[in-house]
Amino acid sequence: MAGVGLVACRGAANTSVDRHVARLLAEYAGAGQPGACVLARHAGAVVYRRCLGLAEVETGRAATPETNFRLASVTKQFTATAVLLLVADGRLAPTTPLRAVFPDFPPWAEDVTVHHLLTHTSGLVDYEDLMPRDDDRQITDAGVRALLSAQDSTYFPPGSAFRYSNSGYALLAQIVEAVSGERFGPYLHRRIFAPLGMTGTVAHVDGETSVAHRAYGYSRQDDGSWTRTDQSPTSAVLGDGGIYTSVRDLDRWLAVVERRESLLPAALAAAVFTPATPGQREGERYGYGWFLDQAGGRRRIRHEGSTIGFRNAVQRFPDDDLTLVLLTNRNEIAPALVDSLVAAVREGPRESR
Repeated sequence: MAGVGLVACRGAANTSVDRHVARLLAEYAGAGQPGACVLARHAGAVVYRRCLGLAEVETGRAATPETNFRLASVTKQFTATAVLLLVADGRLAPTTPLRAVFPDFPPWAEDVTVHHLLTHTSGLVDYEDLMPRDDDRQITDAGVRALLSAQDSTYFPPGSAFRYSNSGYALLAQIVEAVSGERFGPYLHRRIFAPLGMTGTVAHVDGETSVAHRAYGYSRQDDGSWTRTDQSPTSAVLGDGGIYTSVRDLDRWLAVVERRESLLPAALAAAVFTPATPGQREGERYGYGWFLDQAGGRRRIRHEGSTIGFRNAVQRFPDDDLTLVLLTNRNEIAPALVDSLVAAVREGPRESR
């Protein structure tokens, strides 16, 4: 079994928590299997870290804590932070209308604010539905902006309802570029990744940037084999899902999520985890880049990421001060797997070195 054993826990790979996690992830450890990395933090310390399986099936290269997975929609928490850093700088406000940044947009954009984009309450049309079906070229955030600027309406009046929107987060990346004067990737590096020591993390576009220790995405075929399915026509859109990172780097980022380190003023940092969506129905409570709900009677902050060849999840339980990350480079994940991993870590040993 390719993998890395327990980190910051007493004992070795025969501890009860490790045996439980290994059982849950046994499929990922088989010969020729795309891999997975698990990271758990409790009270600010890493209590569990393990990688299994392969980052690259064709070469047999193992997944390690330095392996960088495409985050898909887990990216949105970074995009939200990038926007809020401009708010902290006084260069943008949650109430700033979309049309104030992009005057070429139709009149409806006057009613769409940065806050609406951050909270999936803008009503923007899904850009995936606007892409030409016979064109397999990759679209970028700028391409999404062009598609949306040609629309004559939104799904609903902005602020009146919740509809998860990749379009909104692609536009947020464009807003960051327009307001900061920097490209989105370098801005993320300068304002977030470099200050936190996230040295391997990158907003990646094939042909423009490279990803060290890269995990490639795979999809299972009917005969049980795996085919590389690493890129799609939407894979170059950065704001909604284009970041690659590792559990090593996410350990640094989670200190911000847990509010042990700060990139934002206290009021903005608190707003990230404050429900801001109308109706507050289950599955629609959203802050800035995070879903907010409960599991097992405990408050939960979470986000999932799903794209061609990758499935990821982050869950944080603030009342327990427990956070768990699962990164995988395959197109499927058992629905209850993340909950089972959380239970395994919560019930296991938490002694730090």
